[in-house]
Amino acid sequence: MIITRRAFNTMLSLTGLAALAGLSPLRFISEAMAQSAAEVAKPVSLPDMALGPKDAAVTITEFASMTCPHCAAFNEQVFPKIKSEYIDTGKVRYIFREFPLDIKAAAGSMLSRCIANGDAPKYFAVTDMLFRQQSDWVIKNTTETLARIGKQAGLTQQQVETCLKDQALLDKIAADQKYASDVLKVDSTPTFFINGEKIKGEASFEEFAKKINPLLKS
Repeated sequence: MIITRRAFNTMLSLTGLAALAGLSPLRFISEAMAQSAAEVAKPVSLPDMALGPKDAAVTITEFASMTCPHCAAFNEQVFPKIKSEYIDTGKVRYIFREFPLDIKAAAGSMLSRCIANGDAPKYFAVTDMLFRQQSDWVIKNTTETLARIGKQAGLTQQQVETCLKDQALLDKIAADQKYASDVLKVDSTPTFFINGEKIKGEASFEEFAKKINPLLKS
């Protein structure tokens, strides 16, 4: 399904994100199988935000929406274990890619990108904060809460507003989402690829370990 500009603008006014009203609509599409690990590995419009060495034996790529409760639960309960066990020990490279399912998710992703300014650890820290405060900024006044989070991270009110009006940034997020939909067949969040193998939905640490450990031995 493609959100039309009229529906997009209506949604913005209802969510308090009227500052984004001039921006292009995001696309949402459907499923199948990734064709190769190389296609998953390819950054499209935005530089990858990643933790762990580039030459790690295993690469995990997560596609997530900042408003997705399952993504937030994974971030809180499973990701810290993966980070401690595999990323911090240099065994895994972990890539996070935005796949916003609604305009609020897009706004959250844009803010993370603006705050981090290319700094991956900072990006992951801000993304973690947004996931942990998801119930605040998604359900309550979105723009006010995002502005507060932006200020906590060192942005001014003007910088937050400029970020959320950044057409080029939103276009890049939308382009990357379209690539994920069309080529990798991502249609829900969270979706993971472990060395190209697709895993849909929230998985336990044990399930990840069963996939990762044999790859480290091979």
